[in-house]
Parts: sequence; structure tokens; C-alpha cells
Amino acid sequence: MILEIRTYRLKPGTGADFVRVMAEESVPLLEAAGIRVVDHGASLVAEDGHEEAYLIRAFDSVGQHREQEDAFYGSDIWRQGPREAIVSRIDSMHSIVIEVPEHAVDAFKRP
Repeated sequence: MILEIRTYRLKPGTGADFVRVMAEESVPLLEAAGIRVVDHGASLVAEDGHEEAYLIRAFDSVGQHREQEDAFYGSDIWRQGPREAIVSRIDSMHSIVIEVPEHAVDAFKRP
């Protein structure tokens, strides 16, 4: 199982809106596209005073990760949907992709 942990450093004053748009618009679209969203939300700590957020997703393989991301982020549903509301609030983004056992993915899932 592949786990992607994506972090976002947000532009000042945009954290609450970013998290809302992600929860209400982006995550439902990701899930409808077959992408397994494990968790998402705001960081509990503002590193160096910056608002930050995260998105954790799971995939069966690195190949599936690449294929599903390319299909989703290249789709009209994303580009004409919440893309601008999300991207306009991001100052920078960082992702790591690691291999983990299935139970580790389940442990990250919020009840």
C-alpha cells in the first residue's frame, strides 16, 4: 500500500477557507474519482506562524498513484470546479510517498 502525505503552507488568512473548500468540494471529487482519502484538515500547529494544512491519500501502487493523479488533475471536473479556490490559497506544497502496510493506512483514518 502506498501512502501519500501532502502538506500545504497557506497564504495568510486563507486557512479556514482552504480547509472548508477541501472538505466540501475537493475531497468528495477525489473520492468520486476513486482516490482513497485517508484524512485531511488543518495543522494543529502553525509552524513559524504559517497556516498549514494536510491531505493523506492511499493508493495500491506508485503506478496507480501516478495514473489517478494525472486523470483527476487533468479533468474538467477539477479544473472547472474547486481548483482555483484551492490553488489560489497555497503558498507552497510538499508531498512524500511511502510504502506502508494496510493497517497503517487504517490507523491514520479518522473515525
